[in-house]
Amino acid sequence: MAFTFALPDARRIRSYFLRLPLATRVLILIITAFYIAHLIWPGITQWGALIPQEIGISSLYRLNTYPLLHASLLHYALNTLALLPLLDRFEADHGSLPTLLLFSGPFGLLPGGLYTLLARYLFHLHAPALGASVWVFLLLSSEAIKTYKTNPYFVIRDIRIPTWTTPLALALVINFLVPRTSFLGHLCGALVGYLWGLGYIRFLAPPDWVLRFVEGKLDLLGRLPHYVSVDQKTYGRYGVLPSTSLGEVRVGPGRGTLGAMDGVAMAPGGQRLGP
Repeated sequence: MAFTFALPDARRIRSYFLRLPLATRVLILIITAFYIAHLIWPGITQWGALIPQEIGISSLYRLNTYPLLHASLLHYALNTLALLPLLDRFEADHGSLPTLLLFSGPFGLLPGGLYTLLARYLFHLHAPALGASVWVFLLLSSEAIKTYKTNPYFVIRDIRIPTWTTPLALALVINFLVPRTSFLGHLCGALVGYLWGLGYIRFLAPPDWVLRFVEGKLDLLGRLPHYVSVDQKTYGRYGVLPSTSLGEVRVGPGRGTLGAMDGVAMAPGGQRLGP
């Protein structure tokens, strides 16, 4: 019996990478740069890894550097491939500037700080934690909350399982199948993702009026290719679906309307807002 396998379309893959938004490109590029630096200078892993017992005033930078570091090529490749589509969707939902600010600050500090406290004072763990998988579980948990709001359960043999538990189940499976993974680190990332998805820490994102002021002053949309502006987001910051009617597209609450031409959102003056 002959078996046929569908090969991925190279044109679709190329088109996908060419359409990646700005912040996603920047973060993936930084992760790649750190991996290349690790090959040249292996000591960078020890310098930037999250080691609970070594966290102090002079080493707080570790709370931001640990997601950028990877121990091996397989570690780097798996985390990057898992992070890429999640980060792409997050940036489309929230904009380039908030994405860069959140992932260079709170989305590293919060799970890293929680991991440090639990590992240092409760579980007395000494193993270093590193890798972008903390961001993967953060984004998976945020997406799981969005899924739970529209599809609360999936059924296996008449057993109803909440959809928000999917990242936790995945963390358990990875912990058993992949050696030397940080189950506690994944849980800390998932917890922050749940808090973001439920809206408890949305205040960490800058207000829209601040983003508009910065974007207008610096003309980021005009100067930076693939930049996602505050008025270009897919769903709006708080998960509100855009309402549409014939001939116009309304982008989030209080956004006003945008004309549509061939499926591409256009500003009133004719400026294209799509990437």
